[in-house]
Amino acid sequence: MQAHWRGMQFTPTRAAALDRLAQFLPAAGRRYAETRNADDGPQPGGRGNVSQLSPWLHAGLLDEREVLDAVLSAHGPRAAEKFIAEVFWRIYFKGYLEQRAAIWDDYRKGRDAALAALEANAGLRRALAEAVAGRTGIEAFDVWARELQETGYLHNHARMWFASIWIFTLKLDWRLGADLFLRHLMDADAASNTLSWRWVAGLHTKGKHYLARADNIARYTAGRPEGALAAARLALDAAPLTEPHDFARQRLDLPGPVRPEDLAQPFALLLHDEAAHHAPLALPRPPALVIGASRPDARSPGAVGTLAADFARGAIAGGMAEAAAAFACPAVAWRDGEPLAPLLAEAGIARVAVPYLPAGWTRDALWPDLAPLAAAGRVVTLLGDLERATWPLAKAGFFGVAKAIDGLLAECGIGAHG
Repeated sequence: MQAHWRGMQFTPTRAAALDRLAQFLPAAGRRYAETRNADDGPQPGGRGNVSQLSPWLHAGLLDEREVLDAVLSAHGPRAAEKFIAEVFWRIYFKGYLEQRAAIWDDYRKGRDAALAALEANAGLRRALAEAVAGRTGIEAFDVWARELQETGYLHNHARMWFASIWIFTLKLDWRLGADLFLRHLMDADAASNTLSWRWVAGLHTKGKHYLARADNIARYTAGRPEGALAAARLALDAAPLTEPHDFARQRLDLPGPVRPEDLAQPFALLLHDEAAHHAPLALPRPPALVIGASRPDARSPGAVGTLAADFARGAIAGGMAEAAAAFACPAVAWRDGEPLAPLLAEAGIARVAVPYLPAGWTRDALWPDLAPLAAAGRVVTLLGDLERATWPLAKAGFFGVAKAIDGLLAECGIGAHG
């Protein structure tokens, strides 16, 4: 079993991201649409039916605009329709959570309460430990539990099956499962992870949950080296979860495009866990200082997996070095627990360009230090035009974004070649 899990290497560099994009491009059209649901297990050269770009996208070593542009150039909008929609799901989830940031706060409170409840319940502690270790007796689930922690990645379909079994068959708190994913997935995006778990549970689209079925799992895992994964004794008639309150949508207040005059004074560029490279940011002028701030341990009060933490820290270290070389300026690390202001003062720099901090742990970890600078007008926030155009449409379900995709691509000049 272990030998089959020696899958592709996720090297936390922009070069590796671009290489993987180029490798996947031929499959991004109709082949993706026809085969994307199959979980064939980790492969030495990467899974052929899905992109596996999410770790690099999450870290900002690559951005959605670049991916969409490349795929549209290779296949056109109709042949690549399914893949394009999946990319927009990432953007949709972020925009949805930005308008309902209280969902993230509620998740954190619920997670902490669920962790505290374990202290008084030995049976629950044992059930959780068995699930995390992959000792439930549900073969498919147990394979995925081990694969998650040994590879730092799961196929999207497997994530849905895993979450459904966790919630409805094992009857474990969904927030503990979401926390497990955040601790081990290299691509553990706060919005996609939280909202996907809520969708499976029946909380994102109220009353509509996802129940994993043994025949569906067997069908779409038949190509794994282990063969079709068995999944007996799954819950088949569980009711969706409910919650006592709704989360009102808040008005978005998004920054406009950054102009050269906004960064007229010498400024520092802050690279963080969701924007670790300068290339996708399209800065109007070069910074005088690069600051790197990696906070993978802020994902959870529990231990963050080595693969996830190493990818995050490696992305920042590499991003700092490449930015310093590109802009011929120094780069310094803003370490956890240290104040930011002295780094700026020492360099004689007042302003900081900060790639947008979306709702989630990265914002939780960095904003307390950045807030006083922002209040003093010393922070310039960078946000791409694709996010600026799409996020306001993420008001309810995905349909509002889906029907606007063609217009959004045209508005942002994506795929407009020749």
